[in-house]
Amino acid sequence: MLKPKMVSGYIEAGQVAATLMTKSGNIYTGICIDTACSLGMCAERNAIAHMLTCGESEIRKLAVVMSDGTMSLPCGACCEFMMQLGQWAGEIEILIDYQKAEVRQLKDLCPNWWGTYNTRGDKE
Repeated sequence: MLKPKMVSGYIEAGQVAATLMTKSGNIYTGICIDTACSLGMCAERNAIAHMLTCGESEIRKLAVVMSDGTMSLPCGACCEFMMQLGQWAGEIEILIDYQKAEVRQLKDLCPNWWGTYNTRGDKE
C-alpha cells in the first residue's frame, strides 16, 4: 500500500498511507495524492471516501503511516472531516505509536471542536 511514486510531472502518490477499521470490522485503505495545484487528497480522506463508497460511515480505528514507516497524526482537515461523521466520531481511536501501542481518541485531538455546539442535530 505504501509505495510512493510519481504519477506524472504534476502528481506524486503514496507518500502517506492510511488504514481504518469500521464498526463492522471492515478495513479500508487510502494513500495520499499530492498535486502541483493543491487538488490532491490526504490518505485518511481517501480511505474514508473508500469506506463511504462501500456504504459504511462509522470508523472505529485509524492508523496513518509516513513513507519512512513512522506513525503520523491526521491533519487538521482530516480530523475535521472525521468529526463531522457523527456524534460518536470523537471516540475514533488513532494509533499514535505502533511500538508502544499508544492510542488517542479523536476528541483529544479536537478538544474544542466547533460542532460540539451545533444545533442541527445529528444522524446516529
